[in-house]
Amino acid sequence: MIDQLRSALSSTFGFAEFRPGQEIVCRHLLEGRSAAAVFATGGGKSLCYQLPALLLPGTTLVVSPLIALMKDQIDALKARGVAAARLDSTLTFEEYRSITQQIRRGELKLLYVAPERFSNERFRELLSCIDVSLFAVDEAHCISEWGHNFRPDYLKLARFARDAGAKTILALTATATPQVLDDMCRFFEIAPDCAVLTPFYRENLSLLSRTVTESQRDAALIELLRTRTLGPTIVYVTLQRTAEEVALRLTAAGFAAKPYHAGMENDVRAATQDWFMTADNPIVVATIAFGMGIDKSDIRYVYHYNVPKSLENYAQEIGRAGRDGQSSVCEMLYCQDDLNVLENFIFGDTPEAESVAGLVREVLTAGDEIAVTMAGLSSRHDIRPLVVRTLLTYLEMDGWLEELTPVYANYQFIPQLSSAEILGRFEGERRDFLRSVFAQSKKARTWFSIDLDETARMIGSDRARIVRALDWLAEQQMLELKPSGLTNRFRRVKQSSDLSEIEATLTRRMQHREERDLQRLGEVVALATADQCRASLLGAHFGEPLNEPCGHCSACARTDPVDDPLNQAASTERSSVNIDETIWREAAALRETERATLASPQRFAKFLCGISSPRLTRAKLSSHPLFGILEHVPFQQLLDRANTASVPTLEGPPV
Repeated sequence: MIDQLRSALSSTFGFAEFRPGQEIVCRHLLEGRSAAAVFATGGGKSLCYQLPALLLPGTTLVVSPLIALMKDQIDALKARGVAAARLDSTLTFEEYRSITQQIRRGELKLLYVAPERFSNERFRELLSCIDVSLFAVDEAHCISEWGHNFRPDYLKLARFARDAGAKTILALTATATPQVLDDMCRFFEIAPDCAVLTPFYRENLSLLSRTVTESQRDAALIELLRTRTLGPTIVYVTLQRTAEEVALRLTAAGFAAKPYHAGMENDVRAATQDWFMTADNPIVVATIAFGMGIDKSDIRYVYHYNVPKSLENYAQEIGRAGRDGQSSVCEMLYCQDDLNVLENFIFGDTPEAESVAGLVREVLTAGDEIAVTMAGLSSRHDIRPLVVRTLLTYLEMDGWLEELTPVYANYQFIPQLSSAEILGRFEGERRDFLRSVFAQSKKARTWFSIDLDETARMIGSDRARIVRALDWLAEQQMLELKPSGLTNRFRRVKQSSDLSEIEATLTRRMQHREERDLQRLGEVVALATADQCRASLLGAHFGEPLNEPCGHCSACARTDPVDDPLNQAASTERSSVNIDETIWREAAALRETERATLASPQRFAKFLCGISSPRLTRAKLSSHPLFGILEHVPFQQLLDRANTASVPTLEGPPV
């Protein structure tokens, strides 16, 4: 076995030796044992599934939330002669058709998909054609509620791996505390002795921080860039507009800088990424969307223009520096003014108790089976869509619901041949079946549309057979196919005569999530303002404190001394902010006018902080001049004042 591994390592990937941890993970998988790999960013996690994929029969299914990572890895694999592809929302119809044909013919060694792909009715049907030898889950920390980036879709992946008949599972991450690693192993049924961790600490990274005010920050960043030797640099920011603004300022100061964020067009982002890989001393000013999966080893500097929202985010982002082993600087410009924005993201995800109660009543009293859309639930109950998904996942985890396969309400198609030509290629019952399906379709200007449930009922057929038939016709280039109207379906597993306890449990759960996220932000503040070795404190967070101080972080080198008055101010609890009383009176008058929407103290505070919600958007208040007018004031301060302010009592329920 080891000879096969080393031969493939050399012949396909061009490496003479394994990096730490890689060989043992590969051996576990080839021996049929599921494994977990917790490697620092840049530690070579991807090889742990790419190499076994070449030696295992069938296909390795790689689940990753990062389209940029998928694209980069697939391009590199194809250049090495490895059959690899991805299914994601950026593919053209022709690309999708070609890949599904390769899947059905068993030609792919690696197939990359996002976690959300498993909610796709067509993909779930396609899974039955795949012989899955290895099910690899990247960013596997997302499965844990204790992790910094919990994603409900990840909780379903263990079940999907079993449904796909996967022989082994590999869970990978760069950031897992001991508690998160325990969750990863428990959910994916990985034996503790198959969890492989490599050392977290990298001595070539200098972890620096300096405390600045908002007015000082730009000058401080430009001065650092000018006084240090140039090199590839990432400047991380929180907001998309900040990425644009800072990139412009750096360009005006004479630096080669470009912005990067999720709000840009795909081709612009791709061009920026390509430029960063090849230009001399490039600077990218980016949100956290940048850097995932980018294989650039000589990044010399990572600056945090804004405070990161958790130590896990911080560790992942600084991990992109110095992968070549050369000295690199990671510096945080700690500014207390950032905390309001980061806290507002957290508060925006916490629904009101009445919203949680409304959602629970709808899904648990609508019958034994329900069909809903995430957008519909979000709008009706004023809860952000991802939070809706989280609440439904909690109801599943607690045994109240079971999710069925999501389905598309409608399929649209454009025939590439006449119906007579298509039907002429079939005989007997199959021709009659297709003729009946086509007869149920309705033509608009360009596209034909067909309601699958209604069609199945009218022709007395199984819905899945209609989906398979349309997919097959599309693969044979007889149709161009486009599904729409994704509907989520659930079965009620048990009933309760007292929904109030369920509602209260979910409300407490969401409040606990808010408290944990605020605590994570507090941990970043503590690190940035500590007078202890930063590298040791960060390592301790991940279960690996250093035996002795690193000697070159801000605390060890005393580059941001604790007796600095700015640093002292940063480490103390924030004081209340004076609120302009004229603005408050204007807002209070609007609250009375819009009392159906703003009577709730929580929603009124969100409005003043600039935190949008479905109900605020529907009432067109997200574009009101007062929206976000007090974003510089801590949310809790505004909530406390909103709770004490009087608002006329509503007559009847809010609309």
